[in-house]
Amino acid sequence: MVMMLRFVRVWWISRMRRRIAADAPSRFSMRVWPNDLDFNIHMNNGRYFSAADLGRLDWWVRSGLWHRALARGWRPMAGDANARFSKQLRPFQKYELQTRMVGWNSKWLFAEHRFQVGERVHAVIVVRYLFVARDGSRPSPAEVMALVGWTDPSPPLPEFVELWHRGQDSLSAELRAGR
Repeated sequence: MVMMLRFVRVWWISRMRRRIAADAPSRFSMRVWPNDLDFNIHMNNGRYFSAADLGRLDWWVRSGLWHRALARGWRPMAGDANARFSKQLRPFQKYELQTRMVGWNSKWLFAEHRFQVGERVHAVIVVRYLFVARDGSRPSPAEVMALVGWTDPSPPLPEFVELWHRGQDSLSAELRAGR
């Protein structure tokens, strides 16, 4: 329920903030609240993924994608995500969530989420997602990005995203090996 309230808050505020270009990052401040904590008294790993959802929502609303996609009956669906944590976020700590579209291929869109305090990156999450129409069809990422005026090909995906997507990162190798 708490994340639903945050969802509504981010959606409402994002509608009033200035629009951003499709290649621009969305940025907004958040705070670690007591219900975000785990038994180690820092932000629960799962909350990072929930916050990333809010970052994508902000980017979708402010880029104009949210309204245009929903008008066509398209809704976003996450395929999977990969996270790297480098420094914990503590109770009541304020952080900035930066979300940007890093690129796409023939099936997936890739969004990056950076959790920063000042210049220090505390975590990075990359999410692979697509849009699904009411009839179950999947518009191509190029069709989705055209809704926000992006008609050029995708920018090259960062190497770490390519490796993860192709299952060549160490975590994917371990999962394939059954470890």
